[in-house]
Amino acid sequence: MVATPKWRFEYNLNTLVILFGFAGGLVAWGATWERVNANQDSQANSIDRLDKRLTAAEVSLRQIDNHELRISAVEKQAAEAATSMRAVESTLNNLSSDMRLVREILQRLEGDGGQRDSLRR
Repeated sequence: MVATPKWRFEYNLNTLVILFGFAGGLVAWGATWERVNANQDSQANSIDRLDKRLTAAEVSLRQIDNHELRISAVEKQAAEAATSMRAVESTLNNLSSDMRLVREILQRLEGDGGQRDSLRR
C-alpha cells in the first residue's frame, strides 16, 4: 500500500505574488474609485458654476439684443426726422423765394404808384 503523503506547509512564490497582486489591485481599485467620486463632485460644482455664468450671459445677451432693437428704431426715427427736416427746409426755401418775388412785385407796384401820382399832379 502506498502511504498517504503528509502535508507540508511550504511557501510557493507564484501563489504569494498572485495574492499580493490581487490585494494590491483591490487597493488600487478602491483608491481610483475614491478619486473618481471626488472628481465627480468637483466637476458637478464646476458645471453648476458654468451653468450660472451661462444663464447670466444669456440674460445680458437678451438685454443687448433689446438695446440693439431700440437703437435701430431710434436710428430709423432719426433718419425719418432728417428727411422731414430736409422737406421743411426745401419748403422754407421755396417760401423765401416766393416772398422775395412778392416783395419785388410790391416794390414795383409802389414805384409805379409813385409815378402815377406824379403824373396826375
